[in-house]
Amino acid sequence: MSATMDTESTYSGYSHYSGHSKKAHRQGRDRHKSPRSKDGSRSEKSVTIQTPPAEPLLGNDASRTEEGQDDNWGETTTAITGTSEHSISQEDIARISKDLEDSVGLDCKRYLGLTVAAVLGLLVFLTPVAFILLPQILWRDALEPCGTVCEGLFISVAFKLLILLIGTWALFFRQPKADIPRVFVFRALLLVLIFLFVFSYWLFYGVRILDSKDTNYQGIVQYAVSLVDALLFIHYLAIVLLELRQLQPMFAVKVVRSTDGESRYYSLGHLSIQRAALVVLENYYKDFTVYNPALLTASKSRAAKHMAGLKVYNVDGPGNNASGQSRAMIAAAARRRDSSHNELYYEEADHERRVKKRRARLVVAVEEAFTHIKRLQAEEQQKAPGEMMDPREAAQAIFPSMARALQKYLRTTRQQQYHSMESILQHLSFCITNNMTPKAFLERYLSPGPTLQYDRDRWFSKQWTLVSEEAVTSGLQDGIVFVLKCLDFSLVVNVKKIPFIKLSEEFIDPKSHKFVLRLQSETSV
Repeated sequence: MSATMDTESTYSGYSHYSGHSKKAHRQGRDRHKSPRSKDGSRSEKSVTIQTPPAEPLLGNDASRTEEGQDDNWGETTTAITGTSEHSISQEDIARISKDLEDSVGLDCKRYLGLTVAAVLGLLVFLTPVAFILLPQILWRDALEPCGTVCEGLFISVAFKLLILLIGTWALFFRQPKADIPRVFVFRALLLVLIFLFVFSYWLFYGVRILDSKDTNYQGIVQYAVSLVDALLFIHYLAIVLLELRQLQPMFAVKVVRSTDGESRYYSLGHLSIQRAALVVLENYYKDFTVYNPALLTASKSRAAKHMAGLKVYNVDGPGNNASGQSRAMIAAAARRRDSSHNELYYEEADHERRVKKRRARLVVAVEEAFTHIKRLQAEEQQKAPGEMMDPREAAQAIFPSMARALQKYLRTTRQQQYHSMESILQHLSFCITNNMTPKAFLERYLSPGPTLQYDRDRWFSKQWTLVSEEAVTSGLQDGIVFVLKCLDFSLVVNVKKIPFIKLSEEFIDPKSHKFVLRLQSETSV
């Protein structure tokens, strides 16, 4: 039995409608009583991908009460209090605690991997130096003189180690972009290879040089040089496996957002499923428009209104078995009363008309505001040529003239939750500083942009979950489908292999383009 905890919340700027608190409380109670779905029929493997932290989107409650708001919401500010429809049950608390435990486990795994890699890298760079210095420390007097040859080898080892250090820093020491759920196979394979390689060299060094106290110092130095050369070749192998192998496109993936059906196509090389998921998420944040749940409320309210208008009667009585005839009668009545397509047509036409009207008002208001700021700048330069108006003060001066038109346009297009007054002022001051036109200023608001365009506290996706029937460390194959889930929507990824293209050549004889014009003698030319 789940215990719900209802919190009191205050909403300002919205018109009062009756029955809000009771309906919200009833919806929250029904939602927690509904049975949870079980995925026992499919053997799916679910793992979690951590992305840069972000807070849930602000203004969700505003989008839910969009239908109950009028156009003059900025003029009436009625504050009401009521019971929020957000409630937390015992099962939700257990799930949150489980997610926290999983995140702690991921952090421990990440730091453990970094520690192992750092210790192994330090061992790699100190091993050649130790090979050269140990004979000088333990049996220096018994060593044969080496002279110029050893000095040249010392310089070679120093420069090779420097090159190896720079290459290792460029390839491995990078800021991690995400926490992947499983180990990167090729990187783990390289670490194991390096460990076995260095261990073999130390084993041979301890048996053949340290135990016998070899006096041929030139041979010992050349042994250290061979170790550095082998490490350089392993570094080249790491570049091929980690960077070059995935460059050639081999698969075409289609990414579809589950809520609104927006899709994109991408080309990927030989990658594992978890690394392909990372590439998809990186492209999602810059290619897909920001997820706006307010755009989905209109269709839901229309469907609920249509279902509320239908009345079902049991014409056969409780004991009659003629259920097929009754269902046919109900379906016929529903078809006769179905006018959803007309409602949809007129709603979309009215919405487009309102958007165009609000857009025209906004464009005119912004152009007038920018004209005003240019006039103020010209006046300031005439009064004091050495003084310039601060961009922040200029933005605050012209913002009230365009605030009403911008506010109404954002409400009409349901973008108000993505743009706060502070972010608008910052963008306006940025445009004034860089001498940008009104059209450049409006580009952010006239059409929804990608997710990266907005602040991180406006993002929905805080944590992604990768669901795949195949192991996430396995490579991409033709026909594989995996899903990336977050709190409010999911991305369905379908993998298709790029087909083999057979290109043939056809030779055209240059003489085939030549022709001879023969004129008869009786023609008049």
